[in-house]
Amino acid sequence: MTTSKSMPAIVPKPITVIKLGGSLLHTLTPSFYTRLSELLANGHSLVIVHGGGPAINKKLAQQKIETPVKNGLRVTSAKAIEVVQTTLIGRVNPSLVHQLNAAGIQAVGLSGFDHHLLLCDYLDKEIYEYVGSIQEVKTELLTTLTHNGYVPVVSCIGTTADGQALNINADTVAGKVAHALDADELLLVTDTPGIKINDQTQKDVSSQDIEQWIQSGDIYGGMIPKSEAALNCLKEGIPSVQIVGESLTGTTISQEVEAHDFPV
Repeated sequence: MTTSKSMPAIVPKPITVIKLGGSLLHTLTPSFYTRLSELLANGHSLVIVHGGGPAINKKLAQQKIETPVKNGLRVTSAKAIEVVQTTLIGRVNPSLVHQLNAAGIQAVGLSGFDHHLLLCDYLDKEIYEYVGSIQEVKTELLTTLTHNGYVPVVSCIGTTADGQALNINADTVAGKVAHALDADELLLVTDTPGIKINDQTQKDVSSQDIEQWIQSGDIYGGMIPKSEAALNCLKEGIPSVQIVGESLTGTTISQEVEAHDFPV
């Protein structure tokens, strides 16, 4: 009688989604790529989502196309979406992929068009014009790439079912991708390494702390939209959201934190 050996269980890798703001893409230092390599070496699967605000603004200004902001979103006309699409997919994404590859990281550039990765509908065409609301994140392509050791690099252009490009906020894309992948953590990489209260960077905080600090004015200026983006991602069901600098260390925000060792 022969006996069959059971196959060893495949232990899923922890998934880390990293969102890079467009303003950071030309200022990243070698230490950033070193930290990514360390995460990969430690068994993490990585997915990078990026914006491209400065590059887009420059192209829009050159063509004298105005894009007013309403409720924190860029109103994107038919002319503007062409600029956004060609800039993100044709310039910003390849540049970032090149930098990653040069650092020894196997990166693959993607947009919402690839295998209908980011399937969208109009958020509100009368108000925002060509701005998308993500209806579905098709994860098959991301999963295939990460399982084979590649790092998908996703630009924030979605597509309707009939192929119309739509502009999407990068924080929104990062949150939706992380949620669809059931990611273990989402890192929002900014030019500020975490949230500071009374000049001290906070390590572990709760969503309630963030809400209180925004109301009290302890969180102000550019940190407000970053903190609100983190809260929105937590609401998507992601267990841990971090606001970090390029060293990938900073403030971890969770729904609840048991002990507080920081000033209030």
